[in-house]
Amino acid sequence: MIAVTFALPAESSKFLRRLGNKSRANRNGISIVRGTIGHRSIEVIHTGVGESVCRKRIGKFLENQQFDFLISAGFAGSLNHELQVNDLLVAKNFSTVDLKHASLSNVSIYAANMLTVPVLIDSSEERERIARESGASAIDMETEFIARACAAHGIPLLALRVITDTPTEPFPAPPSVLFDIEQQRTHVAVLARFFLAHPRRMPGLVQFARRISRARKTLSNALVWVVRDL
Repeated sequence: MIAVTFALPAESSKFLRRLGNKSRANRNGISIVRGTIGHRSIEVIHTGVGESVCRKRIGKFLENQQFDFLISAGFAGSLNHELQVNDLLVAKNFSTVDLKHASLSNVSIYAANMLTVPVLIDSSEERERIARESGASAIDMETEFIARACAAHGIPLLALRVITDTPTEPFPAPPSVLFDIEQQRTHVAVLARFFLAHPRRMPGLVQFARRISRARKTLSNALVWVVRDL
């Protein structure tokens, strides 16, 4: 049995379409999607964005469960100019699963340190500062807490992320406009008002949506290869 976590359905939708024998269940108040990839049984949950909701959901999900390993999957932001949009990253400082023995000839994956941060980081200056002070190459908002939970339950972890934003290809709008962490949702009305007030930024939103679509496909393909080959 393999567990796969994503923060949001926007990250997981392509992978969920690849599952065979798909069903939905509820355990300890957590919504779970079950299915198969080849002969492997998979359980998928959405942890939500940020520490509070992630720690609560991953704790309930792993309670009294046995998994061969867990994959913390999803999107990440690059802190440097080496990792570009659509690149795949294994966070070596969090991962305890070794990919060296997997025959992943179809996919190129970078190994680098990742930092879990409390807020979405937008400015290139802030990204450069974080990279300089932490030595990390990318950021997300959940993996540290997933790693702690896996360590507490003795579950091997693979942190696999796809890059969606970089210092030179940032978010198309302020993070507070794109996502409300407290309510765990995007407010369509807030988003619409921002782009009505800043129409010149609309092309950036369209390009960002295309980047997300490509990243979702790249991540889904990589996850299927990893699950089959490990």
